[in-house]
Amino acid sequence: MKGTIEIDGRLIGEGHPTYCIAELSANHNQDFEEAKRLIRSAKESGADAVKIQTYTPDTITIDCRSEHFLIGKDSIWHDRYLYDLYKDAYTPWEWQPKLKRYADEIGITLFSSPFDDTAVDFLEKMDVPAYKIASFEMVDIPLIKKVASTMKPIIMSTGMATLEEIDEAVAAIRSTGNEQLCLLKCLSAYPAPPEEMNLNGIGLLSRRYGCPIGVSDHTLGDLIPVASVALGAAVLEKHFTHSRSIPGPDSAFSSLPSEFKEMVDRVRLVQKALGTAFIGPSSAEKISRGHRRSLYVIKDLAAGEEFNKENVRSIRPGNGLHPRYMDVVLGKTAKIPLKRGTPLTLDAIREPI
Repeated sequence: MKGTIEIDGRLIGEGHPTYCIAELSANHNQDFEEAKRLIRSAKESGADAVKIQTYTPDTITIDCRSEHFLIGKDSIWHDRYLYDLYKDAYTPWEWQPKLKRYADEIGITLFSSPFDDTAVDFLEKMDVPAYKIASFEMVDIPLIKKVASTMKPIIMSTGMATLEEIDEAVAAIRSTGNEQLCLLKCLSAYPAPPEEMNLNGIGLLSRRYGCPIGVSDHTLGDLIPVASVALGAAVLEKHFTHSRSIPGPDSAFSSLPSEFKEMVDRVRLVQKALGTAFIGPSSAEKISRGHRRSLYVIKDLAAGEEFNKENVRSIRPGNGLHPRYMDVVLGKTAKIPLKRGTPLTLDAIREPI
């Protein structure tokens, strides 16, 4: 993974722990105290950051009842109008400075996805440390340039996008001089089928754009996030809720606190297991190395007696000569008497080898 970005003093990219983001989205269910509880639970579950969304129904769409604004039957939100969905899902703007102060107090980073210029201006007044560009907004080049002009780190999801569309969005960000960019491999389906995640795209994005790459995951469970870390994911984003049984726009594909914590624990373990590109004995193998094979006397020998396959064998443990010396030892004679079970050493051989 190439490059790093920095959010709230935390370096993100190759050589650094995977950055785990709990996406609150609509899971506060329009309850401010529940939003605060979610932020605390995210911290207790090992999240590095929580993310909210900054829009209103009127800044993201219009209240129109034509068929264009009706969500299709293949969606979990089918037969709802966009305006009504976003009215239920949005995070009231008056909450957001309070939520950021609360996050600061308990020691977890909070930032947001803006969905129009007014949201960027609002979030700048809040002094958020970073921005997220949602998959659906990745084609809004003017909005992307507005965000990039803040010169703050940007995490951008690439769900639904072609490489040409990603090229355009990345170029828009870099045209402002902002190089603090992380792209997220994403499947914008809710929930997302694992077999369509194409995680090998992580490497492609890394090579093409030379920036940290992560995954925004809408699958159920933690298989995809954990696998993505093995492929180099520097960032993981997962929707976060206290209950999937409470109806809500996002709860069905969100992670519970216990599940999120287990994901983080597994991610941390996998990243440790990946280690470095080192081949050789590790400190944990020191004891095992002593139990490898070596040459041992397996019958009592008198001084001057010849070594042969009946009285010398390659066996465990590893206190004798290396097995590579077997052909050289055979035919030589013992310098001293040797008892069965004695590791064969150079000092015990009359002729030099």
